[in-house]
Amino acid sequence: MSPELNASVAVLAEILQSRNLRLVTAESCTGGGIASALTDLAGSSNWFECGFVTYSNEAKVRYLGVPPAIIEQFGAVSEETVRAMVAGAVNNSLGDLAVAVSGVAGPGGGSDEKPVGTVWFAWGNAEQQITECCHFPGNREQVRALAVVHGIQGLCRWLSC
Repeated sequence: MSPELNASVAVLAEILQSRNLRLVTAESCTGGGIASALTDLAGSSNWFECGFVTYSNEAKVRYLGVPPAIIEQFGAVSEETVRAMVAGAVNNSLGDLAVAVSGVAGPGGGSDEKPVGTVWFAWGNAEQQITECCHFPGNREQVRALAVVHGIQGLCRWLSC
């Protein structure tokens, strides 16, 4: 983990602990990379609740309660889906807030509308989320690494770290 990412995780941990909040991750294209980066910090069990790696659409529906109609209408890589993933992660855990990520890491799977490198993020709780769509350059490994960093930094922004 980079020194910048280590610093972000440390600040995030301090804020979560000071507010007595538990964090949940709901990940697709990052495959648990955000949860892994967070739990690299010793003592993360004090503020990290759990992580859902819901790579398939069926898993998003079954474990996070994403309505199938959302995926059918907007696709798995969409603002609507990541909002539902955040709400589902919080509602299906003992967590207080969550980060969700769904994207096209490549090398295949892209389209004109959602090319490789398109990643949607959501941060928030069951009632309120903020979202962002990013278009990351690079190969699969680079897209996933950039998404992990952005997901964690977004948590800091959401909490105003």
